[in-house]
Amino acid sequence: MRPAPRKIAVLGAGSWGTTFAKVLADSCANDGTVVQLWARRPEVANEITTRHTNATYLKETRLPENITASTDAAVVLENAEMVVLAVPAQQLRGQLREIGNLIPAGAVIVSLMKGLERETDARMTEVIAEELDWPQNAIAVVSGPNLAMEIARQEPTASVVACPDEDTAAWIANACSPDYFRPYTNTDLIGVEIGGIVKNVIALAVGICDGRGMGDNTKASVITRGLAETTRLALAIGGKLETMSGLAGLGDLVATCSSPLSRNRTAGRHLGSGLSLDEVNEVMTQTAEGIKSARAVLDRARSVDVEMPITEAVVMVLEGQLTVSDMAERLLGRELKSEGEAS
Repeated sequence: MRPAPRKIAVLGAGSWGTTFAKVLADSCANDGTVVQLWARRPEVANEITTRHTNATYLKETRLPENITASTDAAVVLENAEMVVLAVPAQQLRGQLREIGNLIPAGAVIVSLMKGLERETDARMTEVIAEELDWPQNAIAVVSGPNLAMEIARQEPTASVVACPDEDTAAWIANACSPDYFRPYTNTDLIGVEIGGIVKNVIALAVGICDGRGMGDNTKASVITRGLAETTRLALAIGGKLETMSGLAGLGDLVATCSSPLSRNRTAGRHLGSGLSLDEVNEVMTQTAEGIKSARAVLDRARSVDVEMPITEAVVMVLEGQLTVSDMAERLLGRELKSEGEAS
């Protein structure tokens, strides 16, 4: 295996970008690796570099000394051997067009993003490959039940590093393996990515149920059937069945649908309690990717003739075609089938 990277660039200083930078810095502290974050706001970059905190997203969590930050993408990307992308999914293509020429040739690109691009319905790794003309074996995804605040508190967590090239996946995993974060490797890039995308939409549905005061039976039913429709989509576009029963499928779905730390579950709960979509966007301090990606997920499913009734109901709520009070009736009023064929 190649030696540990000497420099890692992380683009995006939100909660997950900063937390993953901490994971990398803690893991590589004894290797002399430098981890540098790119932040939009000068005050955030200054806080990370001088105080070693990012209070906006991680409160008073102490960041390692080998993390610095800058608003200058050229400085952050210079000589980086690994480039981690943690920007909002719908902004990725624009960001790559601005800074793509600054990414060093030969660098491995790691996506932390969990969304489909609207208009194109493209996965984030597809956007990366298209915009940068980057080799597939140098593009990877990190996904799983990874609630940023819990990881920042160094609570034990497992995740998945997916890349078509096993050696590259292992190299990335070795660079992000402090004692509180266990990465497993996988070559099923499509399945891992789809699991991380669709679970946000299902979490919106669970949150809506929660906001409506529905019980655990209802939410468990949505989670279970949500996994079924996620699996159908993943398999239809080339993902593997076993991925859906692992950390990047079931694991991520359960964490996102169950935790009050989940942005998508929280956004759904606000919708279920009666807030309009505009009001939800106003009260949310961070992006709920499920809101942005739900329509793209549904469009992608329809393009491969996959039924996704929960996703369809969420999209109808988001687009004002269905009230939250009518959502459960729509889902439960479907034709009776055996569980094995249910959609």
